[in-house]
Amino acid sequence: MASASVIDGKAVAAQVRERVAAAVKELPVTPGLATILVGDDPASATYVRMKREDSAQVGIESFHHEPGGDVSQEELAELIRELNADERVHGILLQLPLPGHLDQDPLISAIDPLKDVDGLTPANAGLLFQDRVGLVPCTPAGVMELLGEAGVELEGARAVVIGRSILVGKPVAQLLLAANATVTHCHSRTRDLAAVCREADVLVAAAGSPGLVTAEMVREGAVVIDVGTNRGDNGLVGDVDFDSVKEVAGAITPVPGGVGPMTRAMLLSNTVLAARLQVEARPQGAAPR
Repeated sequence: MASASVIDGKAVAAQVRERVAAAVKELPVTPGLATILVGDDPASATYVRMKREDSAQVGIESFHHEPGGDVSQEELAELIRELNADERVHGILLQLPLPGHLDQDPLISAIDPLKDVDGLTPANAGLLFQDRVGLVPCTPAGVMELLGEAGVELEGARAVVIGRSILVGKPVAQLLLAANATVTHCHSRTRDLAAVCREADVLVAAAGSPGLVTAEMVREGAVVIDVGTNRGDNGLVGDVDFDSVKEVAGAITPVPGGVGPMTRAMLLSNTVLAARLQVEARPQGAAPR
């Protein structure tokens, strides 16, 4: 069979940014995104810079904070509380990972769920589990957008998700289930992973293990979404052995240029949704700023 069609994440992300820019103009407020960067991790600094540039392109106001790598747990919690109370700020992004002396779970939980544009608070995780409107983690939302743009029929499809992180694996499995796919969730303890994967119409690899998925694990014609971003000697590589799998799959995302651009685009989309939810939650008669 012919090589798989490559799902272009950059092109789809550009479409999302166009939609967001149009939506920003329709809002009665200017959406504001606050970014918090702790420490001096170069990759995190690059991600945050790109997110701020993306925000500027679509008309989202940016509020950046660098409290320093030695910031205390309480000082960082206080900054989050201040941003929760700031009406100019509609989204709060706490860039992960944090330095080792900080406990990320209570800090994430301290973010107002209406401003939780990463979709990681217990409140938003619960809304996702109950199929209710909330803020969904950006990467899983991007995966679903890519599947939609590729015209993948999810209803009744057999979907396999490899990886069970709160950032990607668990929420993407829930989103696939909500789209009426039949979902099998795999992880490091799954027996005969290759046999399970070969049953998939849609295979989402989010294990953080470079080259984990090989051609022998993919059913002919399956759609393969590679969420992996692993830095190695040859640069950025995914969880999927792209060159071999593309000869078997029907459609596949590359790394880089697949899911990565979608994560940034969906952050913008989440910020606009957060602003809209906060406008709707404003007491009736209260004037916009």
